[in-house]
Amino acid sequence: QACTYPCQCPSQPLQCPAGTSHVLDACGCCKVCARQLGELCSLQKPCDHHKGLYCDFSKIHRGSGICLAHEGATCDLLGKIYHNGESFQPTCKLQCICMDGAIGCIPLCSDDLRLPSPECPNPRRVKFRNKCCEEWICEEGSEENRFETAMAVFREDPAHKPELNNLQENCLVQTTEWSACSKSCGMGISARVTNDNPQCRLEKETRLCMVRPCDFPMEKTKKGKKCVRTPKPRQSLHFEFSGCTSTRSYRPKFCGSCTDGRCCTPYVTSTVEVEFRCPEGDFFQRKMMFIKMCSCHYDCPRDNDIFLATYHRRMIGDHV
Repeated sequence: QACTYPCQCPSQPLQCPAGTSHVLDACGCCKVCARQLGELCSLQKPCDHHKGLYCDFSKIHRGSGICLAHEGATCDLLGKIYHNGESFQPTCKLQCICMDGAIGCIPLCSDDLRLPSPECPNPRRVKFRNKCCEEWICEEGSEENRFETAMAVFREDPAHKPELNNLQENCLVQTTEWSACSKSCGMGISARVTNDNPQCRLEKETRLCMVRPCDFPMEKTKKGKKCVRTPKPRQSLHFEFSGCTSTRSYRPKFCGSCTDGRCCTPYVTSTVEVEFRCPEGDFFQRKMMFIKMCSCHYDCPRDNDIFLATYHRRMIGDHV
């Protein structure tokens, strides 16, 4: 199909099913919903290359093909075998994909939390018969009950009671500490829960984190010392995330190592917005942890222990 320039793309934002990539068409003009395993494809309707799929034109004629997966290991989930590149839903709450023997899933239901507020003093999550995901409903309480519950979340100010149109001003901000990084080396995820938003609603917030690169050279400890706490790379580096690269370079601090069996983990951190550029030209921003100080301790995670793998220690002194 001939390409026409300048590009003319639909004005409406692209709506694709959950877990489906947005990819450029063959003209390099417009983003389209990537075709999945076993679906018909063409140059204008490419396969989802993020999942290792390619368009095989040998089986179907007239410029059309079928999406196939490059060779890779199959996945076994509860006795059912899935092919490499195959998408599936084990439950109505999860959309999963098999990628060379590993299964990755995204939730289809929101896991947001809801605090009591003047407009909804008794929020409760309920399951409806014909719906997969639980939904929040507001139960009416007595006036006294309503005021007491609201005061748990909103500042007690005798000058004026919380107004519905004044939620953020009266919101008593509650934020947990950031969790430990999900990986001891390489790019991971750190999370917290906060209600610092216009709706005063508890929401999960995530940021990228890197305690140390996996190929980071171990520095020699100084005489009399057993730990290297916060070394810096000798040269500035670009962060990489999901095949995309940070638009600027950084010289971040990392956590070092100890020779006496102790672990070295972030102790004081800050959060910075980092912009990433993808090979297809997209830009996006993600919050990322930057280490200010590390601490060395014996409270180390045990190998293969999923309950201790995220450490018991939490980071303090975070400044956005």
